[in-house]
Amino acid sequence: MEKRSRILIIDDDPDIVQALRLTLQQEYEVFAAENGHEGLRQIPKVNPDLIILDVMMETETEGFQVSLALRGPDPAPELKPYARVPILMLTAIHQKTPLRFAPDADYLPVDDFVEKPVKPTVLLAKVKKLLGQ
Repeated sequence: MEKRSRILIIDDDPDIVQALRLTLQQEYEVFAAENGHEGLRQIPKVNPDLIILDVMMETETEGFQVSLALRGPDPAPELKPYARVPILMLTAIHQKTPLRFAPDADYLPVDDFVEKPVKPTVLLAKVKKLLGQ
């Protein structure tokens, strides 16, 4: 049996998590964390092949903080092995605030973005691309 890729969703909206899970679970093992702190604790346990990370959770920039905790200049020792795990940032921030951003190695170290509401075909295409499928 072929090993299925593992995806960790970090998002505080249970409806979004459920929609993502339904879209992904046919092809991938799906895990979830309801905020950035829980997500960072789950990463070593889940050993994900991809992280889908919401921007706005407990704060408007919590997702940014999680990406920097993983890929910043001084990640915690338990997170260092996961610094190269692809991150797909899930966001509605462009609809809710005037903030504009793009992937940036120093300030926003993520691999790609997808806007909410997420279309299943767009999500699957981005996931496959990031996983090299």
